[in-house]
Amino acid sequence: MFDTALTANDLILLARGAGMTLVVTAISVFFGTILGIVFGVLRYQVGPWWAAPMTFVLDIFRSIPLLIQLVLANAFVTTVLGWRVSGFSVACGVLSLYTAAYCSEIVRGGIEAVPQTLRRAARSLGMTWGQDMRHIALPLATRVALPSWIGLALGVMKDSALVYIVQVVELLKSTQILITRLQEPLFLLMICGLFYFVISFPIARLGGYLEKRWSHD
Repeated sequence: MFDTALTANDLILLARGAGMTLVVTAISVFFGTILGIVFGVLRYQVGPWWAAPMTFVLDIFRSIPLLIQLVLANAFVTTVLGWRVSGFSVACGVLSLYTAAYCSEIVRGGIEAVPQTLRRAARSLGMTWGQDMRHIALPLATRVALPSWIGLALGVMKDSALVYIVQVVELLKSTQILITRLQEPLFLLMICGLFYFVISFPIARLGGYLEKRWSHD
């Protein structure tokens, strides 16, 4: 018969870790998406040559492993600048920029997928650039970009497991604490994976539902 030393308090610890994972993910995806939209629209509007410096900076965030970004950002803020900033703030800041780097590419590609004939027709009807973006380009681009954005959000949720390096106790860190104490790695990792599935599955299903609904409109 299977026996475990896991208690209700241990499950509460895992639930709190899962809650921290959701909070870090929500904050990072929210601000990262806003920045990504701004960067994506700018990159599309000014063209590849003028946007080259911005693209280079965003490529840095896409190219350097997230773990290294977290370590360097934490060291820079606390050691070089001497600021008293919590690991939570560092984690959310780095993950937001990390999300924005990928989201900007998704937004740019979504806008480019909008047929130019529709945009020219909108401008010929007297719409301003802002009206064109608000009523034509961005709504259509959202339909194209949504699946990729859902995938990005789920990826950020899983990547948030790396914020333990800046002393943020999220789901995986909580699991590691229990593994050290209980010495039941396989069982605890299975529970950890179940927690990730429970918080990720509804997001994936919502994305699939919206994609199917919009494809039939």
